[in-house]
Formats: sequence, C-alpha cells, structure tokens
Amino acid sequence: MKKLIPFLILFFTLTISTIYAQGKDHKVVFQFTLADSMQQKAFSNQLKNLRKHWPDAQIEVVAYNQGIDFLMTKRTRHHDIIAELKSKGVRFVVCQNTMNQRNIKADELIPEAEIVPAGIAEIVEKQEQGWSYIKGGF
Repeated sequence: MKKLIPFLILFFTLTISTIYAQGKDHKVVFQFTLADSMQQKAFSNQLKNLRKHWPDAQIEVVAYNQGIDFLMTKRTRHHDIIAELKSKGVRFVVCQNTMNQRNIKADELIPEAEIVPAGIAEIVEKQEQGWSYIKGGF
C-alpha cells in the first residue's frame, strides 16, 4: 500500500497538469475596435486558431467603436464563423455606450451578440478577474 500512494499522487498530479495544459484554466478577453473587413477576417482566424489550440478555454470578444460592425447583421461578412465560435463557447459582447453614440439598436446586431453597458469596463473587469487581454486584428 505504501508503494501505491506515491504512484497515485503522481498519477493525479499528471492528470491535473494535463487538464490545465489543454486550456481549462485559460481565460482570454479580446478587444475588437476595427470595421475593416480584412481586419475582421484576420481576427476571425485568430479566434478559430485559439479555439482549436485550447478547446476548453474561456474566450470573450468585446466589440466597441467601429468593431461593432463585426457583430452587426448588415455589416458583418463573418456571421457563419461567429455562429460557429459561439456554439463552441466563445462569448461576443457589444458596448452599449458605443451603440448609443452611433444610434445602433439591439435588433441590428446578430443574434450571437450580447450587450454590456461599457466595453472598456468589461475588459477591465475581466483583467481584474485574471483574464488575459489581447487586442484583436492584425
């Protein structure tokens, strides 16, 4: 029995390490503020690549300023990719302050988008909770 205990400790340590290495402890918040379609395409690829690398990571995209176009029904060219990523747990949020400034109504957003009161505050709160911050795009 005494020989079995170190083996069990090693087994559980390796199991836990493997789980964390697969992305279960990764939390990433992206800022996206660009309307350019090439930037949106590059950003979509970044999100797909990260989700593939860490399938269990928590990922949130905070869109404000011109980045809201990425999540608007009539302006996005990447709705299919966004819907796919949303189905895999990526959260997409839009800044209410920017919506107000640009006179954008909630029904102009794709269904995958959620609204938060202030995009920058959302990013700060995530960072305070230990999330990694990334500026999305090129």
